[in-house]
Amino acid sequence: MHNLSEQNFIQQLSIDCVIFGYRDKKLQVLVNKLNFNGDFWALPGGFVYHDEDIDKAANRILQERTGISEIYLDQFYVFGNAKRKNLNFIDALIALNPQMLLNGEKNKEEYDWFTKRFISIGYYALVDINKVVPQKTDLDESIQWIDVRELPQMIIDHNAIVSKALESVRLNLDEKRLAFNLLSETFTMKEAQELYESIFDKPFARNNFQKKILDLNVLERLEKKFTGAANKAPFLYRIKK
Repeated sequence: MHNLSEQNFIQQLSIDCVIFGYRDKKLQVLVNKLNFNGDFWALPGGFVYHDEDIDKAANRILQERTGISEIYLDQFYVFGNAKRKNLNFIDALIALNPQMLLNGEKNKEEYDWFTKRFISIGYYALVDINKVVPQKTDLDESIQWIDVRELPQMIIDHNAIVSKALESVRLNLDEKRLAFNLLSETFTMKEAQELYESIFDKPFARNNFQKKILDLNVLERLEKKFTGAANKAPFLYRIKK
């Protein structure tokens, strides 16, 4: 792997991606465990080339991590606190992995590059979890889906980034029809309600929820979904074309 400081990246600018998926009635986030001694977890992220648009960089990073290209993606916040630095994380990493500094000047360049203040552009993505094949990088021990309510302590401010992303999703859920990106192409009203309940972490009254969703006027009702129970087959829905 080439040293990052030697690549044509814009210095001190990064992208952090909160990739949301939905399975087993749980809202989940894709996170990676770094391949070093210690318990270091992080959001998928990366850097921006000098000749690359910001949105294209985010799409590139997401495609590299999910294996799919058709992704709903939204820029939601810029994390630029003056005290936002990687120094504490890098020093903790090196304390448990002293071999990282064995190569002298070259590794010092990497250390200096990483420990400066970074401004990070936050993006969230909403994906059909069944279509994603999570992809590791050379720096990852593993990459996996974890319930948004059970995330481990992550590096730097990545837990706060997830919280901010979830806040943004909730604010824009109806206006941008975001929730339906997390479901299969067709779904029942019950499945839509369960998804909303997982996003907001609270229950909704069935009749009120159905009226609220139908009033959005964005769904097309299809044939009933046969379940085997008499007179209890629910209608299927999909986003209007």
